[in-house]
Amino acid sequence: MTNAIELRDVELHFPRKKGFLGGLLGLMKVRDWAEKGRFTALQGIGLDVNQGEVLGVIGRNGSGKSTMLRVMAGVYRADAGSVKVRGRISLLAGVSVGLNHNLTGRENVHLYGSILGHTKEAMEGMLADILDFSELGEFIEQPLRTYSSGMKARLGLAIASAIEPEVLLIDEVLGVGDPQFREKSKARILDLVKSTGTVVIVSHSFALMKEICDRVVLMHNGSIEGVGSPEEIIAAYYELVG
Repeated sequence: MTNAIELRDVELHFPRKKGFLGGLLGLMKVRDWAEKGRFTALQGIGLDVNQGEVLGVIGRNGSGKSTMLRVMAGVYRADAGSVKVRGRISLLAGVSVGLNHNLTGRENVHLYGSILGHTKEAMEGMLADILDFSELGEFIEQPLRTYSSGMKARLGLAIASAIEPEVLLIDEVLGVGDPQFREKSKARILDLVKSTGTVVIVSHSFALMKEICDRVVLMHNGSIEGVGSPEEIIAAYYELVG
C-alpha cells in the first residue's frame, strides 16, 4: 500500500523567550539558554499515513496534535528527521486560517485558491460547488468579519474540499457549526476518501473518530503514544488521563 505521508524521527523545537542581562551574568544566561532555552514540541515522531485513509489524531491540549499537522503541511520545518507528502495538500486549521476578515466570501475564495496555486478563473469555476456546500447564499458577497464562526467554518471547508486535494489536513474545524453541517462535512470527507483522497483529522470528538476514522493516533507530550483502531486508542487515551 502506498503511503501518502511518511514521518521519520521528526523533531521540532521552539525557542523560549528570555530576558537579557549584561556582563558576566548575562553571558552565563546566554550559555544556559543555548542548552535549555528550547521547548521540544515534537520528538521521535514516526508515522505512515496510507493513501485513501482517514486518520484521526487525539490527545490533551498541548500534546503536539496541531503541531504535527502543520509539520505535515510544511508550515513548520522539522529540526530533525524527514517528512514526505505525496500529492496536493490542503490544510484547514481553525475556522478562518487562510482567510481575510476584510474581504468578502467570494474574494476569500480567490485568495485561498491563489495560496494553493489556483487561478482566479479556476476558483470561479468551483464557486457553484462552494456555494452549494457552504449554504452562504447572498452572504458570499459580505465581508468575512460579519460571519459567525459556523459560517466561516462552512466556507473554509467548502473551499478546501472543492479543490479536491489529494491530502486534506483538518484541525478541529468539524467541531464548529450545527449538527446538520457536521453531518454534511462527514459526508464530504468520505467522498474525498472514495476518490483516493487521504484525510488526517485532529479532533476532540471521539464519536466522530469512531464513525469515520480507519485508525487513530494518540499524542502525549510531543510524542506518539499509540496507533490503532479508534476504540483501542480512545480507551488508551482515557487510561492515560486517568
